[in-house]
Amino acid sequence: MTESTAKVRKAVIPAAGFGTRMFPVTKVVKKELFPIIDKDGRAKPIIQIIIEEAISSGIEQVGLVVQESDSQIFTDYFQAIPSYYEKLSPEKQEYCQYLQNLGNKITLLSQSEQVGYGHAVFCAKDWVRDEPFLLLLGDHIYASEVTKSCASQILQVYEQTYKSVIGVRIIPGTEIHHYGCISGNLVADSLINIETIYEKPDLNYAREKLHVAGMKEDEFLGVFGMYILTSKIFDYLEENIKQNARDKGEFQLTSCLDKLQKTEGMTGYLVKGRCFDTGMPEVYRQTMIDFRNII
Repeated sequence: MTESTAKVRKAVIPAAGFGTRMFPVTKVVKKELFPIIDKDGRAKPIIQIIIEEAISSGIEQVGLVVQESDSQIFTDYFQAIPSYYEKLSPEKQEYCQYLQNLGNKITLLSQSEQVGYGHAVFCAKDWVRDEPFLLLLGDHIYASEVTKSCASQILQVYEQTYKSVIGVRIIPGTEIHHYGCISGNLVADSLINIETIYEKPDLNYAREKLHVAGMKEDEFLGVFGMYILTSKIFDYLEENIKQNARDKGEFQLTSCLDKLQKTEGMTGYLVKGRCFDTGMPEVYRQTMIDFRNII
């Protein structure tokens, strides 16, 4: 079986940032461990909800990219039995076993220096090897509007096309400068043949270069924060790192996605769901309200 027809078994979640936008609380709590009330009523750390999104879609192994100094924090959460175990209800004691089972599917990968999202993804190269993989942001959570989870939806698209897939959502022009954006041609319901990927365009550029025929004026397709990528992406990331090709001091993913699209082709998929940012104080606050209300 070639990579192009291989089953997607692995997910990568970069979680090695400093969380500077959430300072000062991130002096004592990793941003990935901030709590969210999930649909089952439990207060879970953000990273657990993201991992469960991947596992529920059929992913077998999750590579969590972290700072080496933080490895023990994540190991303790998923594997250690708390000192107050005997004080927990039987149901919560059983949940400790669930967390351990989840932890058995997680491999911690180290990012030695924090020099950008693209570099964090590259740190998973040796673990992913020559397989397609699911990539999820470490500070976004997802809620589907249909029976299939958001991750399951884009995995299904990959199995239909065997090309890399970028999940997208409709973004108003007033917000486009905050997001990566794609353009291309609508080829079927919710599917886009991608032609261009551009990071945080201004509105004038988006109007001129990134509008998709058939969409309303000043509506664009912004990145959803969920991807299926072939391992070829690592070649372009490695090239950027060797050439020290940085954007705003960091190694980014977007330019490498654009190269991957030009080499292999890429499909955009308008996800039937919502993504929720947790990376800044006000959006985290709103996510805690909206995520609970949508599910």
